[in-house]
Amino acid sequence: MQKELELAILPEKMEDLVHIKMEAAKKAGLSPKRILGVRIRKRSIDARGKQVLYRVRVLLFIDEPEPNSTFEVSYPMVSDVSPVIIIGAGPAGLFAALQCIENHLKPIVIERGKDVKERRRDLALLNKEGIVNEDSNYCFGEGGAGTYSDGKLYTRSNKRGDIEKVLQIFVAHGATEDILVDARPHIGTNKLPHIIERMRQTILEHGGEICFNSRVVDIVVEQQQVRGVALATGEEVRADKVILATGHSARDIFELFQKKQWEVEAKAFALGVRIEHPQSVVDRVQYHCDVRSEFLPPAYYSLVEQVEGRGVFSFCMCPGGIIAPCATGQGEVVVNGWSPSKRNNPYANSGTVVQINLEDVPGSRQDAFAMLRFQQAVERKAFELGGGALVAPAQRMVDFVEGRISTDLPVNSYKPGLSSADLKEVLPGFVHSALKGALPLFGQKMKGYYTNEAVLVGVESRTSSPIRIPRDKDTLQHPQIVGLYPCGEGAGYAGGIVSAAIDGINCANACIGC
Repeated sequence: MQKELELAILPEKMEDLVHIKMEAAKKAGLSPKRILGVRIRKRSIDARGKQVLYRVRVLLFIDEPEPNSTFEVSYPMVSDVSPVIIIGAGPAGLFAALQCIENHLKPIVIERGKDVKERRRDLALLNKEGIVNEDSNYCFGEGGAGTYSDGKLYTRSNKRGDIEKVLQIFVAHGATEDILVDARPHIGTNKLPHIIERMRQTILEHGGEICFNSRVVDIVVEQQQVRGVALATGEEVRADKVILATGHSARDIFELFQKKQWEVEAKAFALGVRIEHPQSVVDRVQYHCDVRSEFLPPAYYSLVEQVEGRGVFSFCMCPGGIIAPCATGQGEVVVNGWSPSKRNNPYANSGTVVQINLEDVPGSRQDAFAMLRFQQAVERKAFELGGGALVAPAQRMVDFVEGRISTDLPVNSYKPGLSSADLKEVLPGFVHSALKGALPLFGQKMKGYYTNEAVLVGVESRTSSPIRIPRDKDTLQHPQIVGLYPCGEGAGYAGGIVSAAIDGINCANACIGC
């Protein structure tokens, strides 16, 4: 017999499986001897009371042994079967490739950037010297934007596909099993590249192909049927099915669609700043203590408020994290955040953004590129205000709300450096106004959040794609082109690693028999 129940466990007892078993037996009214196995299904931190606890959902195996829960996928050899071209080696592209192999199709993954190991050198130049390699940066390269932006796996995409399968595939390639049970699973930038390398090895070992440093400049279509792609080198790769998984920053792909008069449409996105606090401030507020217990992870937060009819919300919160420069072209400043697996840096950061609707940008219902140009204009203003070399404009939190340029800025994690500025000069007026109204309200919800110890760094603008590439809801193909499958964040159908991975799997499944 099996029984599922929820327990409240002290943080210092969370690794004590004997204690958890005894607590489960007590709550179930059973002798511990009858419980032959305890499997943790989910766990989360509950910091609402004075005593911080773990809420743990466990599955008890009563009078029966716990079965083996090993996850296995049987991948066949596909070197000599029908090919599917996958443009982009981010989570959508890699999971599409693995699913293609499972479906007995040969994936040919074409990635404009470098493999994860080679990407590190370009990221070092980006951080230290402000030099942007437009094909190899935080957004482009093997693993996509998530690889060096942390590997957060939290998603609400429960109805889109099999979240458990995505997490299990990560575990099969080296991720800790903690991601299967944590309410907010996280791999960490220091570990995710090695997992991506193992996924690449699985693809290659079973007959798939991966081409790095290969920028797609054209999608070859004959009589409304896709026939392959053309590369910047002049080479053509032929296939009757192409999964387009290029990510939210591949603006040249959108321009290609515009040139060919293929349908695209403007899409709402969110824009704002990245806010950094000392992690100790967040710990103190969330855990109601002066010093965080060694048995608790660095604290996170999630905040949302309505101001002037607009949603303002925290996004991609990184406990123990670092703010990173995520520009993909010259003359722009874009910031994001990431954390290592231990989340042991002294700062906590989060995107804090305002929804940008089509109504906010004149002409966006008629002009598919209006939202993209709006996004670009803000990023270029941030570059100008920062003074170049990816230095970012910044302002202390209370100074921002009260309209003062900060006389100095706190020590922070952003390696290219910060320049004290009035962020009102870079943010659209309605975004600035909404943020200004929301921050004190956030401080009322989370005592200690509203402080001049916090710094606002501009701009957080790549929360999602400002353009959607339409597709048929049943076939997942572009309405004008047979065999072309817009996929993932870049096409406007995902918002994070797990949802992009699920969409990649769905597109690979759509390729069967089409």
